[in-house]
Amino acid sequence: MAEAPTHRVRVLIDATEQELEVPHGANLRRALLNAGISPYAPLAQRVNCGGRGLCATCGVWIEEHIPAPQHWHDRLAAHFGYPRLSCQIQVMQPMTIRIMTDKRFWGSAQKGRRWRETDENPGGGAGEPGSHAPG
Repeated sequence: MAEAPTHRVRVLIDATEQELEVPHGANLRRALLNAGISPYAPLAQRVNCGGRGLCATCGVWIEEHIPAPQHWHDRLAAHFGYPRLSCQIQVMQPMTIRIMTDKRFWGSAQKGRRWRETDENPGGGAGEPGSHAPG
């Protein structure tokens, strides 16, 4: 039986960098935790929803190869510039992520951090400067 393909996930934590080989389709949050990397702020490591997409405490910035949002929170995050929930991301391609080390509990929005143009989002789509929801 052939071995399942893996993808390289580059993890940026402040000035350090780690690379993980993650099986295709694996949950990003679970892959991080299995590698000993926590996407949580200190308090949220003990108080979180266990990866069900309910508490928004496992947010990470995706720097390269941004997957299209699938979860309602990630669609809002893309529009308003918030971090993506690692528990709602399947690793389907190589990617670079940044762990937020300065968050207290939830991550906060950063100006200019909008869902950028990707293969899954040609032209930028929701959240691009100048785009507005129909009113």
